[in-house]
Amino acid sequence: MRDSRRARVVFGALLTAALVLITVGHRGGDSSVAGPLREFASTVFGTAERATTTVTAPVSRFFSMLGDAPGAKDRIEGLMKENARLKTKLAAADMNKGRAKELDRMLGLSGLGHYRVVPAQVIARRHTAGFEDSVEIDVGSRDGVRRDMTVLNGDGLVGRVLRTGPGTSTVVLLTDPGSLAGARLEGGNELGVVSGLGENGRGGNLIRLRLLDSTAPLKRGRRIVSFGSQNGTPYAPGVPIGEIERVDVTPGELTRTAYARPYADFTALDVVGVVVRAPDRDPRDSVLPGEPRKAVPGKKDQAKDKQKDPHKEKQKAQRRDQAESRDPAGQVNEPDPAAEPRQSEGRD
Repeated sequence: MRDSRRARVVFGALLTAALVLITVGHRGGDSSVAGPLREFASTVFGTAERATTTVTAPVSRFFSMLGDAPGAKDRIEGLMKENARLKTKLAAADMNKGRAKELDRMLGLSGLGHYRVVPAQVIARRHTAGFEDSVEIDVGSRDGVRRDMTVLNGDGLVGRVLRTGPGTSTVVLLTDPGSLAGARLEGGNELGVVSGLGENGRGGNLIRLRLLDSTAPLKRGRRIVSFGSQNGTPYAPGVPIGEIERVDVTPGELTRTAYARPYADFTALDVVGVVVRAPDRDPRDSVLPGEPRKAVPGKKDQAKDKQKDPHKEKQKAQRRDQAESRDPAGQVNEPDPAAEPRQSEGRD
């Protein structure tokens, strides 16, 4: 009871002192006696406030982060999705650039050989019954594609159409063991048959050539084009096939065998063209890629040839004169020392 009464007295005294200070400060302004008291209180309480803020600020930020965590997670997920979308868009743009280049090359080859083609894209690799190497393309009968039409790309012969649907077709590749195509050697009329080797063709990228004439010249580096079929089906004439890499020599056989590397890369087929109309005339070798040019000496090499050592040239000339002065027996024909005076006397 005594403690409660004392507490009330202390509280009342403090309240009275506070009211007095407020009244004096309000009436006296900065010049009143309360000015120094206010400054002292400001300093004491300001220091206490700064100390309190230093201690409690990390805690406040932590609880603020906890409150903002769901929103931050949503923003991060949104940024990750946007990043993935941009990467996909960039990859698609690069792919479209590559396909545009392949399309230009294919159309260039077709125009050079006067082949009328329907552009297509390889959409799947197929394992068709009876064939090992075949692909699916995204054009079909409603695009004018029919069975046994030639398929090529910007490099050369790819294969032939096996069957068609309304919007897709199956193409048997030239590398398939069951694929056969008439072929002709560049620069002549030597005929043969090209067949695929499948998995035995060094990664599916070698083919076999059998020449019908066993005496025909056949060597590494010679190039092959398609011989063509009646009405251009299944193979149009003059389409580049490949280059001979190895020749097998087997005496006594009626045919000669060689192995060629096709121009088309069958491991990376994308844009192709279906020949819906073959040219009226055989383009022969005009569609083959240009042969590499021989190296021509540059200006520096020509300048080096001109700047020859005079001493070495003189020695070469002396050796040539000595060689010419030898008789058939190998003896050196030395000049008669008395001959020159007689000649000089005669001239006098």
